[in-house]
Amino acid sequence: MTDSSLPPPGRDSLTDDLRWRGLIQDSTNLDELRTLLDGSAATYYVGFDPTAPSLHVGHLMQVTTARRLQLAGHRPLLLVGGATGQIGDPKESAERTLNPPEVVAGWVARIRDQLAPFVSYEGENAAQLVNNLDWTGEMSVVEFLRDVGKHFPVNRMLAREVVKARLESGISFTEFSYQLLQANDFFELHRRHGCQLQFGGSDQWGNIAAGVDYIRRRGAGPVQAFTTPLVTKSDGTKFGKTEGGAIWLDPELTSPYAFYQFWVNVEDRDVSHYLRYFSFRSREELEALEKETAERPAARAAQRALAEELTTLVHGEREMAQVVAASQALFGRGSLEELTPATLRAALTEAGLVHLDELPDVAGLLRDSGLVPSLKEARRVIAEGGAYVNNNRVTETDATVSPEDLLHGRYLVLRRGKRSFAGVELRS
Repeated sequence: MTDSSLPPPGRDSLTDDLRWRGLIQDSTNLDELRTLLDGSAATYYVGFDPTAPSLHVGHLMQVTTARRLQLAGHRPLLLVGGATGQIGDPKESAERTLNPPEVVAGWVARIRDQLAPFVSYEGENAAQLVNNLDWTGEMSVVEFLRDVGKHFPVNRMLAREVVKARLESGISFTEFSYQLLQANDFFELHRRHGCQLQFGGSDQWGNIAAGVDYIRRRGAGPVQAFTTPLVTKSDGTKFGKTEGGAIWLDPELTSPYAFYQFWVNVEDRDVSHYLRYFSFRSREELEALEKETAERPAARAAQRALAEELTTLVHGEREMAQVVAASQALFGRGSLEELTPATLRAALTEAGLVHLDELPDVAGLLRDSGLVPSLKEARRVIAEGGAYVNNNRVTETDATVSPEDLLHGRYLVLRRGKRSFAGVELRS
């Protein structure tokens, strides 16, 4: 990665590209922001509070935007909130549960590792990980109130939407003071690292703007800021949630296969927005995918392109290859034996994995897995040639399986017709 310069004639500037993708919602003076983004290398920061053991897809907007700015030549500071993670940004619904410091410290380390694939730690604009506990933890209460608190008018703090929403039900001073901590982070990063820019989600605009104003009040700056829009689904439901819960970036919490399937199953009306937000393909490539989706939606070309790109970015090329192999093998277009146990189990779990203590005949397996409602229906499907075990067609209605048929000594892949499949795991 090299220092950025103004783009050559005929090519969109970084600011123009960000705006085309819909990545700038709120900002400080846009002309000054453009000068900073489209000029020579600048230092910027984005923060992540460790309120869970992993980042989830809701954080992808920030980590991919951080990557986008670094690819343009700017220098990222990735802040993991060892201090603010112990406090918690106010929610409109209720007070957050405070996690023990040792738990937060463990989550800080895990999240730092998860950020690694998105940026480069080498070169002139190498990324740097920072922890706000380094300067907040050593500050006394008197120093905090005197040096930070005196610069924040309470009337402005009370005007924040999230604070107003909590005034009737009650908000603790702990959460009320979160804005001061985040603003001080921007000031400290400006003072220590020359940070000129902060960005974050649009729900953070009040905190971010407070940081810009705080730096001005301390006689420093100027600094710039912008927010990205909150990612939502067209039907109004929350992005990144499924029936099984959040889609995590940690493969132990959400398998690469499930991560891939999440993107493949994105609605047609959402996929063009997600491609612009998260993909690093060119404008021309994205517009071609949007056109193909409109003309041939059943092919799901845009969803597959997005799923492959993000799965590779988050989990690596090797896991991506396993995911594609699993997707093909489950429908009879590849070898099940070449899948790792973890990938096979993840794929079968997504389809519906039944745990059995012993193996009935094939008709019983089809019934127990839920592919058919009864043994009678199972035998009819078998007789008509629509039943498969490990992609091998079964034609005898009284057919059985043996331990030698088990994949990795414990799994069976059952399929009815071309598209309906399920898995069986033998407990013993």
